[in-house]
Amino acid sequence: MSISSRFSVGIHILALIAINKNERSTSEFLAGSVNTNPAVIRKIMGMLKTAGLVNVQPGIAGAELAKDLSAITLFDVYKAVNVVQEKELFSIHDNPNPECPVGKNIQSTIEPLFITAQSAMERVLNSLTLEDVVKDINDKENIC
Repeated sequence: MSISSRFSVGIHILALIAINKNERSTSEFLAGSVNTNPAVIRKIMGMLKTAGLVNVQPGIAGAELAKDLSAITLFDVYKAVNVVQEKELFSIHDNPNPECPVGKNIQSTIEPLFITAQSAMERVLNSLTLEDVVKDINDKENIC
């Protein structure tokens, strides 16, 4: 399994809104870039709005960033789109055989390792901003 694609789509939406700041970023426009249905975009936009990352107005097409690019971390997006519950990125299988020495101890052995790995990933996401993403895209496209 992998992290929900809502995470990458959320980053995509925010980056496109930033790069397209002088035009209207409607759900149809965003959906065309993501290559998905506008309803998917509206659902994720609702999550981003609830998290305070975008501003949208009912009945008015388009969205804008609610914060500066440098103030939005990838961890903010990760949390906003409900990728996983806290400390639950990795699942541990249920009901291992308690008669087996590995089965009896595997959960208590690997759970702290998984928590450490998730915390490390979250620290990295917290150190990266939407500004980093947009700068990389602009560099690749030679956009000033």
